[in-house]
Amino acid sequence: MKHTIIQSSVKDNVMWVTFNRPEALNALNSLFFDELEGLIDNIGPEIMCLVFTGTGKAFVAGADIAEMDGMSEAEAKKFSKRGQDVFKKISDLDIPVIASINGYALGGGMELAMSCDIRIASNLAKMGQPEVSLGIIPGYAGTQRLPRLVGYGNAFYLITSGINITAEQAFNMGLVQKVVEPENLQQETEAIVNAIVSKSPHAVKAAKKVLKKTAETSFEEGSNKEAKVFGDCFNNHAHEGMKAFLEKRKPIWK
Repeated sequence: MKHTIIQSSVKDNVMWVTFNRPEALNALNSLFFDELEGLIDNIGPEIMCLVFTGTGKAFVAGADIAEMDGMSEAEAKKFSKRGQDVFKKISDLDIPVIASINGYALGGGMELAMSCDIRIASNLAKMGQPEVSLGIIPGYAGTQRLPRLVGYGNAFYLITSGINITAEQAFNMGLVQKVVEPENLQQETEAIVNAIVSKSPHAVKAAKKVLKKTAETSFEEGSNKEAKVFGDCFNNHAHEGMKAFLEKRKPIWK
């Protein structure tokens, strides 16, 4: 599939994806979802990490209002489910997914960022769920992901007020993990990516598998899952990692 909105490149087993529709602030539309889903479905086993960013002033500035205007109830529900399904595919990937937020991440753009595992933001970035200003609510699982990330009170505040917050405010809420100067965003993102991909690929995937269960299970169930996956690591990379530590050398991950 030829991409017109989404550009991608691979370097050292890391896939870098850029949303490139700056004239529309990289707004989400049907073609965007088609291209994004096609890209996700075709990620090969050699890819160890996936990074999303945008061109221009926006990461993604929300859904394309021009496309939504005039939709019937049934069409709107279908549009909502389409976004939910594609973002779930991002969330369900077994590799780490990073949102490198260069600018506006609003509405569907913030929901896309929340489907990633971690978020790094330029201090010029603005984030928010302004849907109530349009008479709607977040439709791409924002009402579900946001409270899990920042707590009920913060999520209610953002969703019902529709205000935009700064990257620093997002950091204080726990919505983003790091805020950097715009000119350092690429470098800082690469540093975090390199820190992750230098570790045992099996252990990183195992950690993600268990962490994602946190919001879905009780503490006891999650702990039991953790113990099972922890044990499984010893059939994979654990012995090499420990042996390398004791021998004061870098591990060789197979």
